[in-house]
Amino acid sequence: MVSLVDSHCHLDYYKEEGEVAAVIARAREAGVGTLVTIGTRISEFAGVRRIAEQFDNVYCTVGIHPHEAASEPAIDRAAIVELARHPKVIGIGETGLDFYYDHGPRDRQAQVFRTHVEAALDAGLPLVVHSRDADPETVAILADYPGVAGLIHCFSTTRVLADGALAQGLSISLSGIVTFKNATLLREIAADIPADRLLVETDAPYLAPVPHRGKRNEPAFVVHTARQVAELRGESLTDLAAATTANFFRLFTKARSPVPA
Repeated sequence: MVSLVDSHCHLDYYKEEGEVAAVIARAREAGVGTLVTIGTRISEFAGVRRIAEQFDNVYCTVGIHPHEAASEPAIDRAAIVELARHPKVIGIGETGLDFYYDHGPRDRQAQVFRTHVEAALDAGLPLVVHSRDADPETVAILADYPGVAGLIHCFSTTRVLADGALAQGLSISLSGIVTFKNATLLREIAADIPADRLLVETDAPYLAPVPHRGKRNEPAFVVHTARQVAELRGESLTDLAAATTANFFRLFTKARSPVPA
């Protein structure tokens, strides 16, 4: 069985009694040994952290999604750094820019994004970046902070963002979108990402990959994404899984690799 990491999911979105434990158990059975449940609101961070505390193979991040940049209470970099001291918090975010939905004013999104980048640098933790319809703007902000580590999560856009992020030392994480039939450009880019900068994720419960497209996603399904990416790159699933898992633990240094069963 392959060993994979789901580098980005939202376990706090599974609300039914016992559902989180069941989802994690199915992930283990599928070979997904480590999961990262992502913070999107500081006001709900305690619930995200609580899930990470309850399961030895689950970690979390702390941050404000660009959709929530205007609605969440203002927070400074020092406060984010303080929350990130918790042993299960391994990254800052998700944060970034979303000009597709524009749920918050763009200047406010940019301000919150910069606060998170600065917090990541202060904490020495990687940044989890969300970018939609804002490729050049995202690259421009990141360029103001040389040395920041992190990844572009759920990458699905253009070479402007891919090349810009890679040039600045960031990694790229691919989701189930890469399995969609209309993702021609994304597949071309996925085949070209340097082997040491590639991760995989689900963004569960959203964006279920083929053959589960249209259904609720869950971390176990990252196997389908990994298989598609391996095929695009002319690699075996075993090699792709080993590389993406190694990349994850090299980037997220506070996470500990699980002991093989």
